[in-house]
Amino acid sequence: MKPVETEIITLLTRDLQPTHLEVINESHMHSVPPGSESHFKVVLVSELFEGKRQVARHQAIYAALRPVFENGLHALALHTHSPAEWQQSGVVPDSPSCMGGSKHDQARHQ
Repeated sequence: MKPVETEIITLLTRDLQPTHLEVINESHMHSVPPGSESHFKVVLVSELFEGKRQVARHQAIYAALRPVFENGLHALALHTHSPAEWQQSGVVPDSPSCMGGSKHDQARHQ
């Protein structure tokens, strides 16, 4: 495991006590140098999410990962579930392919 991935796992485990956690480095799907750790997908199941809306769940994850974002984490795809929700679906959608560049880059090339 690489350093950023390890830090994400450590912080989420400490703060959200997941019953299921997947951290997937999707940087290779984006316009970044090989070996980058800038884009991740997180699948997190926690009893702490019971009765909470997606916004509150995402805010909890962003709060836990604040130091990682401050050190350059660029993007996070989040799939959050309570244990009951996870038992019902247990499905994580595939991430879309990167469209390449940013709006700023696209405007510069027009």
